[in-house]
Amino acid sequence: MASEEELFASVDALLNEEPHLPPPAERARLREAAGITQARLATALKTTTQSVKNWENGRSEPKSPRLDAYQRLLNGWAAKYPAHGAPTVTPAPAPALNPEPVAETFTGPAVPEAPAVVEVPVVQAESATSRRPAKKRSAPAVDSRFPHGPLAVLDSDGSAYGVGGIVLDCPATTVVELVEWTLRESGLGAARLNRYGKDSDPLIVLTAAAAVKLGLPERLEGHEQRRSLRLPEDHPVVKQVAKARWQLTQRGFGPWARVYRKAQGRERQCVQLAILSWDALDERSWPGVADLEAADIARILGVYAQRVITPRGSTAVSGLELMTALRPPTKAVQDPQTGNWVSGHNAGSLGTEPMDPAPPEATPEHPVVVNSGWSGGFLNEEAYQWVRSVETLSDEECVLPFAVGLDLNTAFLAAAARLVVGLSAPDHFHNPTFNPKIPGSWLVDLSHIDLDPRLPSPFTPDGTRPTGPAWYQTHTVAYAQELGFNVAPIEAYLRRETGAYLDPWHDRLKAAYVDTLADLGVTKDLDDRAFLAAMEQHKQTDPAMAAVLGAIKATVKGGVGKLRERPQGKQYKDGEPWPAMQRPTWRPDIRAAVISKARVNMHRKLNNMVKMTGLYPLAVLSDCVVYPSPGESPLDFLPYAASGKPQPGGFRLGPTPGLAKLEGVQLMLWAVDLMEKGLNPARHIKGGDAVLDEGE
Repeated sequence: MASEEELFASVDALLNEEPHLPPPAERARLREAAGITQARLATALKTTTQSVKNWENGRSEPKSPRLDAYQRLLNGWAAKYPAHGAPTVTPAPAPALNPEPVAETFTGPAVPEAPAVVEVPVVQAESATSRRPAKKRSAPAVDSRFPHGPLAVLDSDGSAYGVGGIVLDCPATTVVELVEWTLRESGLGAARLNRYGKDSDPLIVLTAAAAVKLGLPERLEGHEQRRSLRLPEDHPVVKQVAKARWQLTQRGFGPWARVYRKAQGRERQCVQLAILSWDALDERSWPGVADLEAADIARILGVYAQRVITPRGSTAVSGLELMTALRPPTKAVQDPQTGNWVSGHNAGSLGTEPMDPAPPEATPEHPVVVNSGWSGGFLNEEAYQWVRSVETLSDEECVLPFAVGLDLNTAFLAAAARLVVGLSAPDHFHNPTFNPKIPGSWLVDLSHIDLDPRLPSPFTPDGTRPTGPAWYQTHTVAYAQELGFNVAPIEAYLRRETGAYLDPWHDRLKAAYVDTLADLGVTKDLDDRAFLAAMEQHKQTDPAMAAVLGAIKATVKGGVGKLRERPQGKQYKDGEPWPAMQRPTWRPDIRAAVISKARVNMHRKLNNMVKMTGLYPLAVLSDCVVYPSPGESPLDFLPYAASGKPQPGGFRLGPTPGLAKLEGVQLMLWAVDLMEKGLNPARHIKGGDAVLDEGE
């Protein structure tokens, strides 16, 4: 005979079981009796209409906490709308100790009627990160075609965490089922960013456990970089995809896999998958994000998707894809002969075909160079990596106690603003007259220009004086003119058709950067002292939003870098085409224009600082500059007017692209010691390696 303890344990187990729902048909009857549509119920329970349909036809069951909310709602409806023929239980009235006459009889129902919106506990994914209340920002308009946002993070229990805390039930047990559920039932995707563009494909991010449940290995192993690894063609999942008549892109099934069928009419059938345990989220661009809970990952990626673009690969890939999404290569035009609408060139875009660069704009391994035997030199428009000679330091500088680093916010993004670039193929000219309004590459001798050795040369990345004729982008040559020197180009490759191709890219990323900083408490209305204090705390304010901010910065730098992506792999031979150069967005001349303008902008500020303060920098690395300082704050050496306002022309503190923030502070002796060793203080003033930290 069972003991009392065993019986109690069995009873407790029954009590702890999840609530049992009525049969599927009864669920549908109760909802219809209450006059509630499936769509309205789905909205109340923060799920999809298809999920409600699945619950009512028995295909799937809700999971906690949605299960408890659904159970509570059904119990309420069951009390109010009993099934036909069911006995109505009337509770016996309690005896009244002192019966008194009732002035007005209450005849309302025992259970209140359903209100306009079904009141149930909202199924909201709890975020593990704390955050300071930020200024309320209007939510992006919801596209009725994509009611559940651009993406979801799928966990092993079938919970798909979306933006805004929504949790969808995904019944898929294979990759093929997941793709079909995503396209048919999930309500995921994002509207096009340009009226001539394409809607963003839905993104499903898989946790390690979800990947294993779908038949994928938890990790990809191999000698290559993990992001370059792919499933072999004979892997069961790859075979399943092919058998179901789905296709993979040429990149195969890797950390970012795109599963698609050829479009039928205007309908795209494509799902982007990202596998977290395969390093889909690069640690340099998304530090720590892959290790967070699924709901937090969904929040971070969701904000990025809404402010930038639905991720389609690394932040560099997303940066490049954003350019195309904002400037689509084609648009519908009417054929004058037939009157039919056909695909035509979209003015201001880079078109649909790759464009050969001018030989000096190419890389040494490019077919244009190898096949032509070009030996005339190349553009070297790169960011600064300059360290001042210790011999030029004065005694007054050496006795200053601190070295303070300033970092320009997204300097490449600031340079992209109103940047005119070439849109057509380059034309070759000999002995042209320089025109600063024409984008291109100019062979010019700037070696006669003698500048202060305490500043880097504006014409070379290492800051040394040019030694003879060299190729420069238009902005570099124009700056030589701005400094008052004559320029006489020997040769040039110029483009006749021009435009501000990057303007919408700049505008969207600038808004994303500024809005995200504002969410972290760093707003445009802060004075310089308050700005420095806010920047000191912003990463702790909300680590999730800080991760979004880092990804936005990586998108800028990575997108610019992708414009001149070089071949990869040990098998590559010089002169062979490689995949990146065969896309219209392989444009090394545009990359050179951005970097040239950014470097010139930096030198202009350095020069103005000398005029306003007499201060010279110790070192420059890309968008970071280190100055000797009497104090630990930029406020101790930046130029201010008598009114207290920052002087224009030099470095100014602030949260917008092109303005500066504090990068780090060290002792002056530390900086001089690095300089004597030939090392760059700007690289290490933050405490680590600035280049690696920024993902370069």
